[in-house]
Amino acid sequence: MQPYLCRLATVGILGLSLAACVTPPLDPEAPTLLEKSEVAEDLEMLPAPKGRIMASVYSFRDLTGQYRPAPSSSFSTAVTQGAAAFLIDALNRSGWFLTLEREGLQDLLTERKIARAVVEKRQKTGQAVPDVPDLFSSDILFQGGIVAYETNLKTGGLGARYLGVGASEQYRTDQVTVNLRAVDVRTGRIINTVSTRKTIYSKELQVGVYRYIDFKELLESEAGVTTNEPVQQCVKLAIEAAVAHLIVKGVMDGNWQLQNPDDMGAEVIQQYSAAFGN
Repeated sequence: MQPYLCRLATVGILGLSLAACVTPPLDPEAPTLLEKSEVAEDLEMLPAPKGRIMASVYSFRDLTGQYRPAPSSSFSTAVTQGAAAFLIDALNRSGWFLTLEREGLQDLLTERKIARAVVEKRQKTGQAVPDVPDLFSSDILFQGGIVAYETNLKTGGLGARYLGVGASEQYRTDQVTVNLRAVDVRTGRIINTVSTRKTIYSKELQVGVYRYIDFKELLESEAGVTTNEPVQQCVKLAIEAAVAHLIVKGVMDGNWQLQNPDDMGAEVIQQYSAAFGN
């Protein structure tokens, strides 16, 4: 009986060790700011423009038509519907554009009507109240969207088992594609357009024990963990890369200018211009 108890204890410890390796922490985490990506840092390192450009974003839609596969949900979309917020953040982060509110334009106009009514009422009473200033008009309109989302572009795995103890690993790659274009508001001409893509990685690791510990007594223990790269984070990275490439391409084509022409040799400019074969 003693050897049996020793084997049972050993297996129990092994099972607990496996569970401890894959069990996530249950302590609640405080909310934090999104970490700044390398592409976002590149945007902040771009040389200063000759003048900041008034720009507006009405929407940046999901054009993929992709939904999450069942049983997750037949009606939940595969990619974020808030990509316009990522685009506005990237434009502001670059320091090249003064972004105007357009996505919530109707709400803004309603508030301006209220403000104008208050001003008119006070002016009728003889108070010296300045009028509500005019809205700024934009020079550049940014349009585009998430144009593709492909799943299972590449799958694979590797596993091994010896004397009933083994481990296996599987992976899968998806891909999201973003298109961004800058439109001249006065002429409607498309100044520049770029498309960027980002690979999305998913990985699954499993370990298990399958063996007889005594006559007619079988032990089977399994544990596993799955890691999925957040789709919305990949969309954000693709949008930030599109903005960086669009700015550099505009400088190369002479659509906008650097404050200091010598900054054309800056490392970040050379890094993104290399994608266009220069």
